[in-house]
Amino acid sequence: MKVRNNIAYLGFLGFLGLLGLTGNTGFYGFFGAFGFFGALGGKGSDERVNSNINRACRNAFVFIIVASSISLAYAGTFNDAGSYPSLLAIPFAGSMLLFAGSYIHYDRKGNAE
Repeated sequence: MKVRNNIAYLGFLGFLGLLGLTGNTGFYGFFGAFGFFGALGGKGSDERVNSNINRACRNAFVFIIVASSISLAYAGTFNDAGSYPSLLAIPFAGSMLLFAGSYIHYDRKGNAE
């Protein structure tokens, strides 16, 4: 019996990024969720999926801390308060893409640490 991997359905959250076209650029960060569609062919048991999720979260956490610090330092340095929604959407989308990419990599690699 094939064990299905339901994490790929998070890719449907990417359609929330279309709300950014209404003028609220903060929603553009949701386009990063489209990366989860790459996990549709995932395999593994519950324990392996949990291990892969934990390892991918570690990578995304480090990215979002560094990218948020850089983007907020930029906005603070140049006193550009109007760019906060865009500058926060970039780390959000990047962390989602990095999480999805890391998860897919760990899933295809096959062995957990």
